[in-house]
Amino acid sequence: MEDVLDLYAEAPDPKRPRVCFDEMPYQLLSHTRAPLPCAPDQPAREDYEYKREGTCNLFAFFSFEECWRHVEVTERRTAIDFAWQMKWLVDTKYPEADVIRVVLDNLNTHTLASLYLAFPAEEANRLKHKLELHYTPKHGSWLNMIELEFSVLSRQCLGQRLESRERVAKEAAAWETARNEKGDTLRWLFSTAQARTTLKHLYPALHA
Repeated sequence: MEDVLDLYAEAPDPKRPRVCFDEMPYQLLSHTRAPLPCAPDQPAREDYEYKREGTCNLFAFFSFEECWRHVEVTERRTAIDFAWQMKWLVDTKYPEADVIRVVLDNLNTHTLASLYLAFPAEEANRLKHKLELHYTPKHGSWLNMIELEFSVLSRQCLGQRLESRERVAKEAAAWETARNEKGDTLRWLFSTAQARTTLKHLYPALHA
């Protein structure tokens, strides 16, 4: 836990950017009856019945110091899919960085070993040396700021019936663009010092 909190507290370093990363499944749903649009004094209406159209996955990055987020909608969330997300981060978003510090959870695909499943060894090794992974503790995914961004995304964009991966990608891209243009970010207030007091049950030696 302190590893992540200390990372958040560091001063910005353009050569060593900090990025939060995670993924989220999404249930695709379609209408069984056409919704009724808004009318004077009448809100839009939709039937309670729906049809399941499968699932998709959303990968997301968030930079709290540069006020940007990026969402990628994929069919699956395999180790190879994760590796391609890291490649995008290294080669497209931060090609000039010395190292990129990534906050993420302990999902079994979230490892540098995934790079070797997706790319030749030389390429995987190159990417590996550009990434520094900082894991949230077990049951501590709330420490990852991307969870707050996913909450906003769910409320502002995904809280409707979306029937296809293409539709989800379109809606998420529009949300991403609007939020990035506004420069929306998060102000993280929870510190290592507060953790040692608020979560003192995790620090028995300090309170013996």
